[in-house]
Amino acid sequence: MDVKALLAPDAGPPLGQRRADVLDLLRTARSPVSVRDVAGRTGLHPNTARFHLDALVDAGLATRAVRPRDAPGRPSMAYRAVDSTVAGRREYRLLAEMLASLVAGVLPEPGEAAVEAGREWGRYITERPAPFQRPDACGAVAGLAATLQELGFAPEAPQTVPDGPDGAGYELRLRQCPFREVAEAHQEVVCQLHLGLMQGALDQMRAPVTADRLQPFAETGLCVAHLAGPGRPARPEPTAGQPAQAAPPRLTAQRRPGPAR
Repeated sequence: MDVKALLAPDAGPPLGQRRADVLDLLRTARSPVSVRDVAGRTGLHPNTARFHLDALVDAGLATRAVRPRDAPGRPSMAYRAVDSTVAGRREYRLLAEMLASLVAGVLPEPGEAAVEAGREWGRYITERPAPFQRPDACGAVAGLAATLQELGFAPEAPQTVPDGPDGAGYELRLRQCPFREVAEAHQEVVCQLHLGLMQGALDQMRAPVTADRLQPFAETGLCVAHLAGPGRPARPEPTAGQPAQAAPPRLTAQRRPGPAR
């Protein structure tokens, strides 16, 4: 492991358009703003606005503090931009390596834990449709691609691929991994986390598609997400006197060798 690279200050990845818009809003505001303020001015769902605000805080680009209240009730948080000249040194790659190695080395089922954590975060950052509404398959895949773009995965346009005789699936080719260096060393954690993130986002949308598997480093600088489309026949229930069919395998990210290090 390259210790010097691990301890080098994080320059920080380029901000996605929405996060950059949130940061611009904070920089032009004359006073700290709340999650509700940001959501109202940007059109983002409050959970999505909070996700971007907290990410800016983690990156050292913003601060948060409790907003005083005149009336009883739970206080809200207020955010303001940080002067770039006083932002401190950040070393998030080291933190990511430490946490990923902890999960991989201590938890009995690190892959399953990573998938479940990804699902929870995928649901959290995704806006849920109105009651009794759900997107079609194309709309859901496009929504997932937009989310992955915001997170820095640089997805290509989704491609429709055969998914058996009764339906079609989709491929999302991801040209960038925001955590590539850590993923190369801990695919069983980081790539499973990304798989769960996609599953949780699609579940939150009530999408008729799901993320089946993820091919890490399918090519140099490329990961491929495989999505199962609608129309896949359901597994029949066993009848009396017949043995039950074996359960399908868990959804897992396929481990592929990373680039030579």
